[in-house]
Amino acid sequence: MDVEKIRGDFPILKRKINNKPLVFLDSASTSQKPQQVIDAIKNYYENHNANPHRSIYTLCDEATQIYEKSRGKVSKFINAKKDEEIVFVRNTNEAMNIVAYSYAMNNLKEGDEILLTIMEHHANIVPWQMLQKKGVKLKFIDINDDGTLKMDTINDMITKNTKIVSVVHKSNVLGTINHVKEIGKIAHDNGSLFVVDGAQSVPHMPVDVKDIDCDFLAFSGHKMLAPMNIGVLYGKKEILEKMEPFMRGSDMIKEVQLTESVWNDSPWKFEAGTPNVEGAIGLSEAIDYLKGVGLDNISGYEEKLTEYALEKLNGISGVKLVSPGNAKLRNGVISFNIGGVHSHDIAYILDEFGVAIRSGHMCAQPLLRRFGFQSVARASFYLYNAKEEIDTFVEGLEKVKKVFGK
Repeated sequence: MDVEKIRGDFPILKRKINNKPLVFLDSASTSQKPQQVIDAIKNYYENHNANPHRSIYTLCDEATQIYEKSRGKVSKFINAKKDEEIVFVRNTNEAMNIVAYSYAMNNLKEGDEILLTIMEHHANIVPWQMLQKKGVKLKFIDINDDGTLKMDTINDMITKNTKIVSVVHKSNVLGTINHVKEIGKIAHDNGSLFVVDGAQSVPHMPVDVKDIDCDFLAFSGHKMLAPMNIGVLYGKKEILEKMEPFMRGSDMIKEVQLTESVWNDSPWKFEAGTPNVEGAIGLSEAIDYLKGVGLDNISGYEEKLTEYALEKLNGISGVKLVSPGNAKLRNGVISFNIGGVHSHDIAYILDEFGVAIRSGHMCAQPLLRRFGFQSVARASFYLYNAKEEIDTFVEGLEKVKKVFGK
């Protein structure tokens, strides 16, 4: 990977924060955008802007073709069987809510169970909680002290009442990459539906839905160089066709009478209203960019950055990692605290050095409580980060210790 060339594609990296070069270490929250993505969106608005699926005039036809071509690009990227298995949504949260509302609410009953893990992002906990009103029970797989799942407990936890198994592919706090293919086989052998939160995995590593054999996969475009408010719900076509739509209105219908309507085919029946065409275009261009660099290359490079950062952090007294482990266990993500210093204070002082990190509960409060924390600081890496930026990050941490007498 030519990291310097890659960095040159990201205009925002030329910015200075507090008179220091920007060091962006918060890509697990949202990624920065290359010029190629920005230009693709600009080109759409300058030359092709129209509301797709509405008419047959030239601009509308162009917008429709661009939008649907983007769907096809996503389908190939994750190796779906059909383009119709790709539903465009705003983000991972919305995708998980569609599965919870459109599938689970209509198919689960009192006494049924949903099996999750303790390391889930809130997006894969909160939507399922409403099922408890129907008498559905939520169960959680625990983790080992090294941040890995207790795989040996899954067979004991899954029962004939377990209708859905939903797990995160890669933890946004730990960086742990779960064995989703193995978990999916256990789920399917039990007759359970298998759902994967791919928000942190799809941007950083090859993800093949056929190989994993998941029934649903959710991920967000803004974490993989694309704009905000575009995401994807992949669902097996035979399952999507049987589901009722989550949102209703224009563009998701075939016919409307005064008292009843006929829904469009999948996936369009899940895409009510005017779609986010610019988001789909940006996502399509982002996929081209990531494929050009190579997902394996990105994953390997992030592992090296993580190794280097862990080596540096291990040399700083008082730094406590959320869970121990090597770079292969926490690839691209390091969460930590420093003594009694609040994570927001760490982030504030690092900002003086131009370093941007995440601080707070990471939208994973149950996981942090599992390790005895209320909040943590998190550094996360992507293809545009450099080793020298980690040195700046470490320099900032030394300033944190000095300010707080640690």
